[in-house]
Amino acid sequence: MKLRFFLLVAGSLFSPLSQAQTEEARTLQVEGGASIPYVVRVYPADAQFAQPTKDLAPKSALDTARLLNLHLTAGDLEEAALLSNAPRRRFEELRNFQEAHGEEEFKRVFAEYFAPENRLVAEIVIGQHSLLVWDQKRASRIAGQFFVNVEGRCFVDDVPSDTRTRLRWILEAYRSGKLAR
Repeated sequence: MKLRFFLLVAGSLFSPLSQAQTEEARTLQVEGGASIPYVVRVYPADAQFAQPTKDLAPKSALDTARLLNLHLTAGDLEEAALLSNAPRRRFEELRNFQEAHGEEEFKRVFAEYFAPENRLVAEIVIGQHSLLVWDQKRASRIAGQFFVNVEGRCFVDDVPSDTRTRLRWILEAYRSGKLAR
């Protein structure tokens, strides 16, 4: 009985919804007096390394990032592109990058997100759009990945929009140190 309870609790800790430690509404003040309301989700330091309890599916930004990473580090451009809301455009960009830098460098660049020394800083959410903010130690930079939820599936957001622009401004605030990590 105790073992079953432990397994149930442990399994729930690794579900996509319970990986977020905190969720807080915030507002970013931008030049000109405008403000951008958003929600920040902060994950445990090792959230990107936790193995999902079920088959990995694009149900959240983090799980889509995991799937994307698996496909890109394997060099599978077609499957990676299918995780985008603009798959043809994503495929062409990935192919061009791979041709310009070579297959090994291509794989190395995308593996960086899930390198042990890097960490997922936060997920920023505005409506159906999300931004994963990464602290990449080796590259000494703050990186971002944009996502959008469409009918229960989470896609890489490759379509410009006002919301994505607001998320980009929040990413720049992280990079400049205006927002705490």
